[in-house]
Amino acid sequence: MPTVDGLRLQLLGTGNAAGLPVYGCHCTACERARADDRLRRRPCSALLSNGEQQVLLDAGLMDLAERFPLGSLSHILLTHYHPDHVQGLFPLRWGKNTRIPVISPDDAEGCADLYKHPGILDFSQRAYPFRRFRLGGVHVTPLPLNHSKLTLGYCLEQGGKVFAYLTDTAGLQTEVQDFLHAAQPDYLVMDCSFPPATATPRGHNDLNTLLALHESIQPKQTVLTHLDHTLDVWLLENPAALPESVRVGFDGMVLA
Repeated sequence: MPTVDGLRLQLLGTGNAAGLPVYGCHCTACERARADDRLRRRPCSALLSNGEQQVLLDAGLMDLAERFPLGSLSHILLTHYHPDHVQGLFPLRWGKNTRIPVISPDDAEGCADLYKHPGILDFSQRAYPFRRFRLGGVHVTPLPLNHSKLTLGYCLEQGGKVFAYLTDTAGLQTEVQDFLHAAQPDYLVMDCSFPPATATPRGHNDLNTLLALHESIQPKQTVLTHLDHTLDVWLLENPAALPESVRVGFDGMVLA
């Protein structure tokens, strides 16, 4: 169990479905990531801890059994059922001797046969937009996102600390923006997959959309996640493009 008091979010993965490096790609960002493992981007996911419990946000990493010994996870909180966000559950479900509660959007299909053969995973608890619930001392508010599959982001609050974790989305509904503006997040961790575009791409934010949302919501800090390698290349070519209150996320980054 975690020993650090206070709400803490560690980004375990900050890549999109292709990851970094992208198979067969020789762009600057991909070659750098091959040369330095610290620059790799694994499937987008995070770990929330508060000194009493650990909650895994999304499960795209394929080494969950090695990362999290038996009993170390209190819950798994899913944003949606696209494979790059749940693929790590497929081997984990065949574990023994404990059950892990999985909280997810009310998606009747899920992903492949996870519902049919759940193993140690308990999919009975659903999350619904703006229907607040508690995980131990953490207050969780699900927020509807704009994606190709039913998807939720989560506002996570404890002891005056507020984290918002929003991936995958293309823009945000006005109601969500208003909620987050009122919540005043310490950290807004948000999908930013692509370089600046004239219009928001389908399913994910480009940098222009991300910066407009940052200005609207006005969190203390916005952290980019779910990056495509094309955005990494663009950022290398434009190192002064981001304001001080916007940071690029990386695997292993800790927000506290």
